[in-house]
Amino acid sequence: MDLDAVRTFVAAADAGRFHDAAAELSITQQAVSKRIATLEKILGVRLFNRTPRGAKLTIDGQAFLPHARDLLRAEERAINSVRPGRRALRVDVIGRRLAPAALLRGFHRAHPEIELDVVTLFDADAAVDAVRSGTIDASFRAVTRPSRQLPGDIGVARAFDEPIQLLTGPAHELAAVRAVTPTELVGHRIWMPGIVPGTEWAAYYDALAAAFDLTIEITGPDFGTEPLLDTIADSGSLATFVGEQTSFVWPVDHGLRRIAVKDPTPVYPHSLLWHRDNPHPALAALRNHLFSGRFDRSDAETWTPAWA
Repeated sequence: MDLDAVRTFVAAADAGRFHDAAAELSITQQAVSKRIATLEKILGVRLFNRTPRGAKLTIDGQAFLPHARDLLRAEERAINSVRPGRRALRVDVIGRRLAPAALLRGFHRAHPEIELDVVTLFDADAAVDAVRSGTIDASFRAVTRPSRQLPGDIGVARAFDEPIQLLTGPAHELAAVRAVTPTELVGHRIWMPGIVPGTEWAAYYDALAAAFDLTIEITGPDFGTEPLLDTIADSGSLATFVGEQTSFVWPVDHGLRRIAVKDPTPVYPHSLLWHRDNPHPALAALRNHLFSGRFDRSDAETWTPAWA
């Protein structure tokens, strides 16, 4: 459908006169008549009754008007999706229940006028490729490579160190403690079936297990979060690691325990990646929000992998 004709129809409907619609659109009255005649031919109905006093919508014209307005609003949304400074800021997060999503929610509360398009890519390599191609504007990832080994057009900065917690069921022997050290977890079975070898989160937990001689099992099918929580709740021997800001909801009778890990506290190093030449104004606002004195790693003794 010719959107110029639709726009002309809406202008004429609002003005009530073809002459006034022509003045608003900066075209001739003849052009207005021609566009509306073409639209009527496409639709197979009359949209206006022409009178000496102007143009009055027919019943069909009245029925078509709200849909015509919807078409023009859809056109505006489509244009804004790619217009510099108007389209939504596209940001990749590792998971919608994890800390980066919480950081984005904080940014949105501080800047409600900025529209966000949140996506979830598979791993850091996919995120770097998407940032370079312009598919996304930024990504929250743990970066296992030194910054000098990243493409030169990629900017990267540490955004947030998230403490790791132990999650157990009520029958686990550690369920009653408030905190444990990594050394106290030696010999316990930590089950994390969602870890995918070769990803940055697999590299993190491999380094954590090696550093403290922990047993982290990734065997068994990954059926998602709810079956994992069900299994942990019913087990007296299995536990799992979760991020401090990971959002979980479970039935009250599960009795799950979130236990702090301290001395040292393992933290997951979330970094922000972006293209250095990306002109999106909201990207600068996001970086200012993250890096304006909000990030401090000095409060406690922490552990991160050597690559972080």
